[in-house]
Amino acid sequence: MRQRLTARAVVVGDRSGTVVPDAVVDVEDGRIAWAGPAADAPPAGDAEVVALPGLLLPGLVNTHSHAPMVLFRGQGEGLPLDRWLREVMWPREARLTPDDVEVAMTAASAEMLRGGVTTSVEMYFEPARIAAAVGATGARAVIAAPMVPLPGMPPLEEQLAAAVDLAAGAPDDGSVEYGLGPHAAYTVPLPLLRRAAELAREHGMLLHLHVAETAGEGADLLAEHGLSVPALLAAHDVLGGRVLAAHCVHMDDGDLELWAEYDVAVAHCPASNAKLASGVARVRDMLDRGIRVGLGTDGPASNDGLDLLADVRLAAQLARLAGRDATALTAAEALWLATGGAADAIGRPDLGQVTAGRRADLVHVDTRDLGFEPVGDPADLLTHLVWSGVSRLVRDVWVGGRQVVADGAVTTVDAGALRAEVAARAARLAGQS
Repeated sequence: MRQRLTARAVVVGDRSGTVVPDAVVDVEDGRIAWAGPAADAPPAGDAEVVALPGLLLPGLVNTHSHAPMVLFRGQGEGLPLDRWLREVMWPREARLTPDDVEVAMTAASAEMLRGGVTTSVEMYFEPARIAAAVGATGARAVIAAPMVPLPGMPPLEEQLAAAVDLAAGAPDDGSVEYGLGPHAAYTVPLPLLRRAAELAREHGMLLHLHVAETAGEGADLLAEHGLSVPALLAAHDVLGGRVLAAHCVHMDDGDLELWAEYDVAVAHCPASNAKLASGVARVRDMLDRGIRVGLGTDGPASNDGLDLLADVRLAAQLARLAGRDATALTAAEALWLATGGAADAIGRPDLGQVTAGRRADLVHVDTRDLGFEPVGDPADLLTHLVWSGVSRLVRDVWVGGRQVVADGAVTTVDAGALRAEVAARAARLAGQS
C-alpha cells in the first residue's frame, strides 16, 4: 500500500537540525519513497493521503535499555549502583521466569512506542522472549544476548554459544537483530570477552557492553593490570568491529582517543547516570573527536522511565552545565543523538532519518499546544520539541509504515491488561505475594 503523509513540518533527524515546513512523506512497502516540501512533491497518484496537524520526525532509537526491568521500576531508590545491583536487582532477577520477561518487555515496548521510540537496543535475559514481545507490539529491537555470571545461569561459554546460534535465526526484515552482550570487563573474564569480540566481528554482530560507568568500576582492573578499562579492552583485542559501549562516564583523553581510533560507539545514558550519581559523560569531547554517540534510557529501574525525548533535553542540559557553555550541545545535536546519530551508533543506516530509502519509522507530534508557541522560524519547532517537554504530545507512530500508535494509544496490544500483569508479577518478584 502507498501512503502520503502531509505535515506542518518534517524534522529530518540529521546533525544540522533540518526542518522542512509544509512537508510531504511518501511511504511505500515499508520504506520512505520521498520526503520534502509539498511544493516539490511528485503526484500522489493512488496513494492514501493522511493529513497530520503537527510534526513528523524519525522514530527514536534507544541505544541502551534493559526494558523488561519495568518489573523493578522504583525499587532500591537512593542506593549506589553496586548495592542497588547486589541487594535489590539480582535477588529479584533470580526469581524471573521467561513469561515474566516477555510480559514485561511487551509492556515496556508499548510504553516506548507511546513515547515515539521505535527501536531499542536491549540487553537482558531471555532474548528470544524479548523478540516475541516486540513482534507483538510491532516495534524493532537489537537484542544483545547477555553474558553475565549469575547463579542459575549457564556457564559463560554456553551463554556465548547460544547467543551466536540465536543470531543465525534472526528475521531479515530489520525488525529483530541479535548481538552479543557481555556485561562488562569487571564481570566477564577477559579471555571470554576476547572470544565474544572475535565472534561478533566474524558474524557482523553488534558487541554491546558496559564501560566506565562508575568511578570505582575499573579500580580492581587498574590495580591488577595497570590499565584503564578502555585500554584493557584494546590490549585484549576486544575493540574493532561493531562495538557499542554503554555509559563511558569516566574516560580520560587517552581513553577517548582509543575510542576514536577503534571507532567504538557510545550509548550515552544521562538520566540513569544522574539518578545513580555515576557522573556526566564527556559528550562534547566525544563528538569533537568523531566518536559516534547515541542516547539511551538505560533500564526503567535505574532511570526510572523510558522517555527518550526527556533524555534528549537532559543530555543537552548536562552537557551545557558540565562545560559551563550554552553552546556545548545544541538542540539540533541533542535530538540527533536520539535519531540519526543513534542509528549511526548502532550501525543501522536504514533507521533514524526521514529521508528516501530509510525505513518508514515515523512519529507524529501534535503542535496544537502552548508548548509549541510562538514559532517565528521553522527551526523553533525543533527547539520546542527539545526544550518544552512534549513527549505527551506524541499522537501517532508508524514502524515500517504500519501504524502502531493512533491518537495517543498503542493499537497492537492491550496496555491496561499489561499494566495489571506487570503489577502482579512485580509483587511476586519482590516477595510480596
